[in-house]
Amino acid sequence: MTQNRSEPAQLTSAHLSKWRLKDFAPGEGDPASACRGAGGGWIAATAPGDTYLALIEAGRLAHPFAGREEAAAAWVRDREWWWHTRFDLTEAAPSEMVELVFDGLDTFADIWLDGHLLGRADNMFRSWRFDLSGVAPGCRDLAVRFHPPSIMTGDRPLPNWSVATDRISRTRRTAMRKAQFGWGWDWGPDLPTVGIWKSVRIERRRSAVVRSVNFSTLTIDHGTAQVAIDIDLSEPADATVELLSPDGERVWQGHRRGSGRIEAAIADARLWWSADLGEQPLYTLVVRIAGAPDYSRQVGIRTIAIDQSPDPDEPGTTFFRFVLNGVPIFAKGVNWVPANSFVGAVPDATYRDLLARAASANMNMVRVWGGGIYEPDLFYDECDRLGLLVWQDFMFANGPDPDDDPAFLDNIRAEVREQVARLRHHACLALWCGNNESHGIHWLQAALTGVAERHAGLTIYDEIIPAALDELDPATPWWPSSPWGGPSPNSMRGGDVHNWTVWHGFPPVPDVELDGGYLSAPEGVAFTRYQEDMARFVSEFGLQAAPTLATLERWMAPDDLALKSPGFLDRIKDVADKAAAMMATVTGPPETLADYVDFTMVAQAEGLKFGIEHYRRRKPHCSGALIWQHNDCWPCVSWSLIDHDGVAKAGWYAVRRAFAPVLASFRRVGDGVELWVTNDTLAPVHDAAIVSLASFAGEIAWQAEVAIEVPANASRCVWRGVAADADDQVLMVRSAADAFPANRLLLAPVKDLALAPDAGINTVCEPVAAGLRVTVSATRYALTVNLCSDDPRLRFSDGHFDLAAGETRTVIVSHVDDGAVRAEHVTLSSWNDRSPRPLAG
Repeated sequence: MTQNRSEPAQLTSAHLSKWRLKDFAPGEGDPASACRGAGGGWIAATAPGDTYLALIEAGRLAHPFAGREEAAAAWVRDREWWWHTRFDLTEAAPSEMVELVFDGLDTFADIWLDGHLLGRADNMFRSWRFDLSGVAPGCRDLAVRFHPPSIMTGDRPLPNWSVATDRISRTRRTAMRKAQFGWGWDWGPDLPTVGIWKSVRIERRRSAVVRSVNFSTLTIDHGTAQVAIDIDLSEPADATVELLSPDGERVWQGHRRGSGRIEAAIADARLWWSADLGEQPLYTLVVRIAGAPDYSRQVGIRTIAIDQSPDPDEPGTTFFRFVLNGVPIFAKGVNWVPANSFVGAVPDATYRDLLARAASANMNMVRVWGGGIYEPDLFYDECDRLGLLVWQDFMFANGPDPDDDPAFLDNIRAEVREQVARLRHHACLALWCGNNESHGIHWLQAALTGVAERHAGLTIYDEIIPAALDELDPATPWWPSSPWGGPSPNSMRGGDVHNWTVWHGFPPVPDVELDGGYLSAPEGVAFTRYQEDMARFVSEFGLQAAPTLATLERWMAPDDLALKSPGFLDRIKDVADKAAAMMATVTGPPETLADYVDFTMVAQAEGLKFGIEHYRRRKPHCSGALIWQHNDCWPCVSWSLIDHDGVAKAGWYAVRRAFAPVLASFRRVGDGVELWVTNDTLAPVHDAAIVSLASFAGEIAWQAEVAIEVPANASRCVWRGVAADADDQVLMVRSAADAFPANRLLLAPVKDLALAPDAGINTVCEPVAAGLRVTVSATRYALTVNLCSDDPRLRFSDGHFDLAAGETRTVIVSHVDDGAVRAEHVTLSSWNDRSPRPLAG
């Protein structure tokens, strides 16, 4: 048996997708019968797939996302599960290698063929290969027995931290190579998965094959790119390597024998850029070996590095900024969590939709968080195509990972090498990161207890991962942990920071030590505290918001659609009172569930707007803002911008405006106010800004025209004035040449604004080819106009915005499946009048 990298596309293969499954008490599944699928009680399953979903389909399990059914699914993890299929194995040709390949088994599994044990698997993040060359042709019984994780990790004590939420003693999650979030997180349910979560196939080959490739750009000089191509072959063979232009023309050809590197000079190179800076031309790398189908991958010509040089304008600090093709960039993006708790059954369309919406929200980076999974090839292909840089964590999160078992470390070493080899060629890949928060929590443990102990896991982060990267992908930047850098983890003086002062009340680290203690009062967790953050790069920050009421209604029992009901509280995996503290200073407390939805939506949108504007004004001293989090794995209250059902929260629309390539934003300093223009483009901005102070009734107190001259890739203060607190006025800015989206500064908290209950909102609806065009106008200031639908498949070109008195906005409503969109499918509300009303009917 070999346990190595997956060898996809180029091989002749037959996929095994139809299976059956059955459960037993641990140890009671008799291989003599279970290996043959004998007896009753078997139910249909598919691979890739998931045991929970098969049980739901068979009527044996209520959907764990529905009502209060999560706890009722707890028995699944403690059973022994057998998956069985039959397939016809044809006779192998002379000198033909035949292999059974599992791309992913979750997690502790025995593989049986015709009652004989082929081997075992113990890592969800690896592929597994078994030689069938000596197996006689005919109908074959293939079975996989999955053991409960609880009996597979032993009983020896695991390292733990007393200062962090203990998710280790019960689950023993750090002792297994399995998606950590599945055991429950502060935004996800406790539903550890089991089963064949990736494809299964029979592969046949008669010659050497390409196992993986790497493509890296060494230099770019006067339009010519020097690139390096590394190929990994299963055995020595003569290989022809070609590079085809984005138009399909061959621009280079080379040859070599066996695995190794070839360097090439590509004239008139078309550079790959992030979505905000340019195009994403993808070349096709083709490797040909006699007797084997072509092996091809799409690649991009680009350089990527991290600038950590001293920041001369802020002495004692260093930059942390990504440099793409020699250009320092501001990373605007999100943290990505698995798109469903049942990771083996996420549709391709879901990946495409979520990533497309990241790009359409003016983002240029996605961080794949270390408590989830290494995402499928499609994810990275889409990021290549869309121009989304990927910060890739290795799958370690929030735990002291045991590193004293040689066999466990060998397992991790194989995992790391496989994933690096699989992903290294992608143009989108910007950084490899060792883990999520493990270094920071270890530092916090020592800071709060005064006891310095060895950090369990350093063998992984200091030896195993760097060694694999040095060999397989030395060109991509490496970062040991997130947060990391500076004189201590989470220090604002260098590296990246997770800002959980806002929301969690975590004390900031402006220099080396914690500044103060934990705070939970509203003023201690308020989003206005983002302005205290002088970090170089913020890789996590965010605020929670509920999903739309329609999403809750789709998944919750009617009796639970109330504040503080057990069913609703089950949807909040963090401390529920934190949302109350957040709302207190923004909207005031909710009285109903509908209030809670509206209030958390507004607080999240206003908070993210405030934080992003602050971080972007600080460019280049701050060079990144990655929001926690983009998506959800189940229908819940969380930090996500897009809920489980695919519905964008108000925060998503606010973030899209705040991430615009050119941003105009106000900064209050007492009664004074500054207007800043932040330009992330590669061209200077020459414009005029119209700044005005107006009443909510539309009366202009004063107006000024400000000339704007902001260099490329820079942020500048362009105007200073006075704007005192006021509950009946708003400070606004708009571009004379549409260089940036209009923006506003509220001069009092939302809860204190003296808005007219009737803003005089009028709508006109007109069918168009894309769906429905809605023209919205207001005679008085309308705050947070919200367009929504009970149909989660509808998409709004804008669904959350303000309207000044006399202003008009046009919104296109479309359907993801190109279905019909009718006015009665859409409701409108605003903070002035929060009662949703249909556009027609």
